[in-house]
Parts: sequence; C-alpha cells; structure tokens
Amino acid sequence: MANHKSALKRVRQTKIRTERNRDRKSTIKKLRKEALSAVASGDASTAASAASKLSSAVDKAAKKGLIHANKAANIKSKTAKALASIA
Repeated sequence: MANHKSALKRVRQTKIRTERNRDRKSTIKKLRKEALSAVASGDASTAASAASKLSSAVDKAAKKGLIHANKAANIKSKTAKALASIA
C-alpha cells in the first residue's frame, strides 16, 4: 500500500478514473447492442437514432483516449454497414 501523501492521492484518483472509464465503456457496449438489435428488428428510424447516439459516444471516448481512434472507426463502420443492410 502507498505510504506517501502523493501516492495516496494517486490511488484515489486512479479509483475514480477507473470507475468513470468502466461506466463509459459499458455505455458504449449498451448503445452498440441497442443499435444492432434495432437493425435486427428492421426498424430503420430507431436503428438510425441508436447509431447516431453510438457514434457520438464512440467519438467522445476516442477523443478522451478511452478507446483507440481505429477501434472507434471500426465500431462506427460496422454499425453503418449493418444500418445500410436494412435500407
């Protein structure tokens, strides 16, 4: 365990950041499932709005460094490809 004051602060900061990152990643996973399930059901308008929300969340995560920019592009590309399949 950390003994120095600065090290204890780092432990606190890391705990908070880990929780925040875990929440953001789970939000992306949830939005991805919603978008793909809307595509599977064939509802174009719901799928489009879900894909838009997903795209926004993924871009924000990539901008913050939570996920790599290429991973963000892959997620958006696969979602757009699935969305195009029902059009």
